[in-house]
Amino acid sequence: MENRILIYAPSGQDAVLACKMLTLADVDCLVTPTAAALAEELRRGVGAVLTVEEALSNGGLKAIGEFVQSQPAWSDVPIVLLTNRGPDSLTVRQAITVLGNVTLLERPVRTLTLITSLQSVLRARAKQYQVRETDRRKDEFLASLGHELRNPLAPIRTSMGVLTHMYPDQAPIRKVSEVVERQVTHLTRLVDDLLDVARINSGKIELQRADTSFEAIIGHVIELCTAAAAAKRITIEQHLPSEHVALFADYARVVQIVSNILSNAIKFTPRDGVITVRAEVIDCALKIHIKDTGIGLDPKALETIFAMFEQSRPPSGQIASGLGIGLSLSRQLAEMHGGSVYARSEGLGKGSEFVVTLPALEAQRVAAVRTNGAEIHIESSRPKVLVVDDNRDACESLQVLFEMENCQVATAYDGQEAVFAARQAMPDLIVMDLGMPRMDGYEAARRIRCQPGSKEVLMIAVTGWGQSDARQRTMEAGFDHHLIKPVDFNEIKQLANAQLLKRQQLRRAS
Repeated sequence: MENRILIYAPSGQDAVLACKMLTLADVDCLVTPTAAALAEELRRGVGAVLTVEEALSNGGLKAIGEFVQSQPAWSDVPIVLLTNRGPDSLTVRQAITVLGNVTLLERPVRTLTLITSLQSVLRARAKQYQVRETDRRKDEFLASLGHELRNPLAPIRTSMGVLTHMYPDQAPIRKVSEVVERQVTHLTRLVDDLLDVARINSGKIELQRADTSFEAIIGHVIELCTAAAAAKRITIEQHLPSEHVALFADYARVVQIVSNILSNAIKFTPRDGVITVRAEVIDCALKIHIKDTGIGLDPKALETIFAMFEQSRPPSGQIASGLGIGLSLSRQLAEMHGGSVYARSEGLGKGSEFVVTLPALEAQRVAAVRTNGAEIHIESSRPKVLVVDDNRDACESLQVLFEMENCQVATAYDGQEAVFAARQAMPDLIVMDLGMPRMDGYEAARRIRCQPGSKEVLMIAVTGWGQSDARQRTMEAGFDHHLIKPVDFNEIKQLANAQLLKRQQLRRAS
């Protein structure tokens, strides 16, 4: 199944003819008659997808796009797209943006060209399977190594405990016991990191999210790192928010994220150095800055240090101690929380700064505070978006892009449907075409603005009409912005983010 070509061309004879040609060429293929069938077969296994431009608006772009976004890191499934107008088509440009690994073949396509193109992408897909197998064996080795290393740790620690108990007044025994305890703790952490790598790569880590606070997390982190800093006489300065910062996160994993980075800063900061831990909340995001006066980073190392098993070399050229796992784990765990980790440095000898970003909870989203055992109920943080366009291709393509941004998306194909959809569930954002049958975008906008709860809705007109009178009419109808097709999706995101920031500022002012 993993080497077959899935063909999706629900109208015309393209699918039947392509399947016959591929079968004669001894290429395994399967025709999927509907988008739902395509989505199901993609989950079962695929070597490549062959589709046609007009099929993308018939659910194809959504089905393939969702699969592409959810595929593992080793996978980059090839898409062969037959097109009439090439990259001049808006549909094709959207497909390239959403799907990534797209090969365009302009119609009419010769049989030999089609067969050799598909055979080529299948060979590339086979290379991806080799990478997957290598990763699988590596993960199995790391898991086995971690378990084997962990077995001797318990008896070592227990034996030293017995000696300390037998000779409680012997200073040499106590000193040796403390050394062994420190080293066992360090080795245990390295083993835990190895096991976490294997768990993350195999998808076996599940976050145990719960209501927690940044104050509790940073207190735990400082406690874990104080001894190592004190041993090098390193000062840890703290500049933290005075207000309570609520998080819905895996407490232990967030402690791991921040402590890995702070421990790394301590390792690469010389004696009597200074590390500054600063935190702030900006636009519902908690940003934690950890800045040191250590050896700094070469510009080329700013991204490679987050690769698994990568280690930064000190100016002396000697490889630093450790496995090169901590920073990679921190970034992966932060991304699992919907956050990020990045580094910056002015160069070698000038220190480094690492920035951790994690989602923070708005006070307005806490519907009930835990009192006398009552639980906190958190509203969904996914923005609600309504996309309105009588061109189903444009509508569904935009829907896919919003869904990839973790939005709840509803669609409507004319003004009347839009008014009804807004009445049923008022969205946070409406992106609407103007020229539509039954009811145009102007009238739909006016009616939506008359509905309760519509005052804070961001309404964006997306249209091919750019004349000044059209812009004036959109403002009069209740739209906030007027964008000309084809629209850069990043522009829509920027407008939405600016509106969110404005709302937050108004809430704070009130």
